[in-house]
Amino acid sequence: MLKISILGSTGSIGKQTLDIVRNNKSRFKITALTANTNIQLLCEQAKEFKPETIAIADISKYGELKRMIENDIRDIRVLSGREGIVEAATYENTDLVLSAIVGIAGLEPIYNAIKERKRIALANKETLVTAGGIIMKEAAKRNVKIIPVDSEHSAIFQCMGNDRNNISKIILTASGGPFRTKTYKEITKATVADALNHPNWIMGKKITVDSATLMNKGLEVIEAKWLFDISPDKIEVCIHPQSIIHSMVEYADGSVIAQLGVPDMRLPIQYALTYPHRIEASGKKLKLTEVKQLTFEEPDLNRFPCLKLAYDALQLGDSACIVLNGANEVAVNSFLQGKIRFTDIYRLVYSALEKHKITTVSSIKDVYLIDNWSRNVSKELLKKGGYS
Repeated sequence: MLKISILGSTGSIGKQTLDIVRNNKSRFKITALTANTNIQLLCEQAKEFKPETIAIADISKYGELKRMIENDIRDIRVLSGREGIVEAATYENTDLVLSAIVGIAGLEPIYNAIKERKRIALANKETLVTAGGIIMKEAAKRNVKIIPVDSEHSAIFQCMGNDRNNISKIILTASGGPFRTKTYKEITKATVADALNHPNWIMGKKITVDSATLMNKGLEVIEAKWLFDISPDKIEVCIHPQSIIHSMVEYADGSVIAQLGVPDMRLPIQYALTYPHRIEASGKKLKLTEVKQLTFEEPDLNRFPCLKLAYDALQLGDSACIVLNGANEVAVNSFLQGKIRFTDIYRLVYSALEKHKITTVSSIKDVYLIDNWSRNVSKELLKKGGYS
């Protein structure tokens, strides 16, 4: 029985992971769960799955959560804060850690889990965007397997198998988001509701906005560079509106291997939990006769410049990728709060990158220092309106 810690169990990926566990109780055992602020749902999950440890990131919620747990459940250890999340990630009675925490908050727990030689199912792309070199080096040193949960990277992982020597390029597919057919003028008037209306996927708010700007695909390009040890010029993005082909690998002889499936995150999540084996899934399966057609387009970098910005940051170096990610988190949060327009997300991130001087990144501490600088600069730019 595989013992699992889920970091971010109350979010979209976390809840879908628990669906899989619920349907495969003889295979999986939950030993730790963590959440950011949602103590009500965390408590409900604890009642159902009976983990040995739970943790809430928001320290102010610790007392209430502990009282709720003690009233209903005994023998569960309750933790809080960054230290609590890290402790859940490194819990000794855990085989696999699934990281579904949003943003750079997922970095420290995963780094420490790798140091404890835990197998990693990675749904938090920011971990590799901000510290890819450090994370992959540590994983290699500890002989830790990192299995991608993102549907695109899972697809590439499956298509590659053990043959990584004859790859000419990898092709990341993107749905194009809710604004794929909109003009730039229409995009400038986009509301939060418009941006969150993704045509194919049900995801958290931050990743849904990132999908609308195509920044999500840019972050995936950076993530792919580290996961698969491949140069950026061999990573291509292709718009595929049906979201049936999740990504492809082209080999030196011209063969293109693709992974297909319905747009359901339970597929890559389950594969990450069972790798290298496959088990029966309870969800809907793909019927190509119902799909009828698969279409492909070039990404329009004029309407969606965030994708190019990610390629540029990757070319500039590791510290630029950290700034890109931090500024984007600030920008997306401001957009969701109605403080800036949709198209200002790109302008703010671009302006933060312009102010950054490339520096060497050799430790997790360096990552957090640069990330903090990026967020402070971005907030200052927002305050002064100094982005163009």
